Amino acid sequence: MHYVLDKNASRFTVRAFAVGMLSAFGHNPVIAIRDFSGEADFNPDAPDTSCLQIHIRADSLEVTDDIKAKDRQEMESTMKQQVLASERYPEIVFEGSGTSANRISDALFRLNLNGTLFLRGKAGRISIPAQIAFMGGRLRASGEFSLLQSEYGIQPVSVAGGALKLKDEIKFAFDIVAQARE
Repeated sequence: MHYVLDKNASRFTVRAFAVGMLSAFGHNPVIAIRDFSGEADFNPDAPDTSCLQIHIRADSLEVTDDIKAKDRQEMESTMKQQVLASERYPEIVFEGSGTSANRISDALFRLNLNGTLFLRGKAGRISIPAQIAFMGGRLRASGEFSLLQSEYGIQPVSVAGGALKLKDEIKFAFDIVAQARE
């Protein structure tokens, strides 16, 4: 069955982690991915044939932490201009297909989705573990995965002369809802 992602019913976030001498004074920012779209194919009788395509507007990422407006503006500006270079690379794309799937119950599956992530002009292979709940006309996928920014040509951001910087590894969490489309 073919599904279309419902961004209003979904949650997709990124977490970065502070390191360095001043990391105890910093925080680990949580960033919401606000504008994304995508489609998925899922057949409960052949879950290993699943596929997914997601498109993310790079300039739609927002810091969700409770911080001063000035700090939020500075973090978002740095993220969009330096880290993601969103004017030059306006879209982040993932294209994947299921390679292994385990049925937990009639409506619940564990799936490892292997694919290609196109980020900031680079393509990298990643594997995304997900738990899939199949509910007839709706599909819900949830899980977490990590990636290294350096694999996509991104230098982790540092401030205060390098005394506070972000780790290379960032973690994504998702709870994606999709509606069946005929």
